[in-house]
Amino acid sequence: MAGQATALEGQGAGMHATGAVARARITGVGGYQPGEPISNDVIEELAGELPAEVLEGLSIQQRFWLIDPRTGEHRESNADMATKAAHRALDSAGLVPEDIDGIILSTGTPEYTLPPTVGYVQEQLGLEKVSTMELRSAGAGAVQALEIARLQIAAGTRRRVLVIGSECISPVLAGTYLAMPKEKIRMRDRVPIYMFSDGAGAIVVEASDDESKGLEPGAEQAIGGNRKPGIHAVGGGTFKPLVEQQRTKRLVDLRVDVVGAGEFTPVMVLEALSGTLAAAGATPADLDWCLIPEGNVGWLLDSMEEQGTLNADFKALEGKVFDNLADTGACGSAAVPLFLDHAWRSGMIEVGQRVSLIGVEATKWIWAGITLDWTAPAPASTGRDA
Repeated sequence: MAGQATALEGQGAGMHATGAVARARITGVGGYQPGEPISNDVIEELAGELPAEVLEGLSIQQRFWLIDPRTGEHRESNADMATKAAHRALDSAGLVPEDIDGIILSTGTPEYTLPPTVGYVQEQLGLEKVSTMELRSAGAGAVQALEIARLQIAAGTRRRVLVIGSECISPVLAGTYLAMPKEKIRMRDRVPIYMFSDGAGAIVVEASDDESKGLEPGAEQAIGGNRKPGIHAVGGGTFKPLVEQQRTKRLVDLRVDVVGAGEFTPVMVLEALSGTLAAAGATPADLDWCLIPEGNVGWLLDSMEEQGTLNADFKALEGKVFDNLADTGACGSAAVPLFLDHAWRSGMIEVGQRVSLIGVEATKWIWAGITLDWTAPAPASTGRDA
């Protein structure tokens, strides 16, 4: 219950009464996406159409933006969305902000270079003092943050950690289609406008004195090596003089290598799956569910087949892979917690089930994964904004 002490308090945040290491477990999840859903028809009106086969391959039916899609005016901020998701996650765990002692936020679209966005979330939650950390990441970031929270709890330095993934990509997208007639927008620049979405997801991770269930050790790798970025947000940084950047057509440009992603994402997904299972000492047969963003889209399976890389582990997960990409859009750091929130609130994930969470990002080709026993009872409320 909110504000009530647990048996762990007073014994060291991550230690049992016997001195054993505490086990981290998820006790609440919350998601938030701004505004009303924006259909593909609206995007076509704003930025032009995509070939039917490309649109089908994206597998996205709608997305949510914090900007007004027709004017580009901001209606919310990254921190606003993150805070709303945080409150929803805390409510589902029966907690209030004062109950947490750590916040880890992942985002690739911060409001400022400094201060970190997580500091504004702290402020909006009304917390004068709390441990904060921010990861500059995308699709893999929230899973990386879960592993950090698990390690903090195991080390005894934290008791309750709020993990957040939050992304606001629409302001950059608007810079493309508001700047020119849609007929002049190149096809490669249209694809991101159809793909990307805004939103935030939050996960409450708590220490437990039950050693039998919770988060297993996670795994992560950056496997891009010398590969060029698959997703590259260019502008606003220190890579070249600001006066030179100001002379460009757009101060910030989002570049997506669609072909490269199609070729290398299957490699990331398969390596992530095997690495995540190995870290947990698990097999596909041990899992009830596996969250893999884009894990069910036709192009991914087709690409694996064409490359001859479709392996036994992925085949063994047939019927167990889930995401909610079609309804949320591609939302970077927010993807995994948003999809998890949907699966839990819809009744898909139940107490006692074993779940693997996998995040991948095409920035410099990074994957992260973690396996856990689901222990959170079904939430009392449902719905996207409840």
